[in-house]
Amino acid sequence: MDDLPPEQSVARYRLTPAIAERRIKKLAENSENLKWSLHALERMELREIFDADVLRILRRGMISGDPEETPKGEWKCKMILRLRGSREAGTVVIILKKGGLLIKTVEWEDLQ
Repeated sequence: MDDLPPEQSVARYRLTPAIAERRIKKLAENSENLKWSLHALERMELREIFDADVLRILRRGMISGDPEETPKGEWKCKMILRLRGSREAGTVVIILKKGGLLIKTVEWEDLQ
């Protein structure tokens, strides 16, 4: 490998959507693994998406798009699920380094 120091010649790990989805679902099994941002709580109230809905999205939903690495080395993902008939809702969640999930925001997908 060229003349790079060992720390620069190591390939970066990329979290796949399938692995991220499994991790999120596993962590969401236990509500104690969830942290709620103030922004998410405000959006839930505004959009009438309830905590039970968010839990359902995280436990039964599917990942949308590719996970994005945050500046802190954590992973931001979006999970979506059809709720209330024909409406899809999404939850943006961060897989924390220390374990657990941070719920960043929630939204109705059909309003975008």
